[in-house]
Amino acid sequence: MAKIVLDLHDIYNHGGKIEAELNRVIQEAVEKRIKLVEIIPGKGSGQLKKRVLRFLNQAHIRALYHRVEKDSKNFGRIFVHFRY
Repeated sequence: MAKIVLDLHDIYNHGGKIEAELNRVIQEAVEKRIKLVEIIPGKGSGQLKKRVLRFLNQAHIRALYHRVEKDSKNFGRIFVHFRY
């Protein structure tokens, strides 16, 4: 199964880049019909993970994917599942 991995460690302190990368990866998954996107905000304080979850919870983004899964074994990882 193909998946896209987006690691946010390098851009965690660039607000505009975070939104742009999240948009890009979601659109790429939709265009290429990829069923899984793995987003790695890292563990840290949890603020970046909250920001990612807020982004994914926007109505126009939420309509594009099937479900979001927070990795139970790794706090710093989020899976976005698509259904086609």
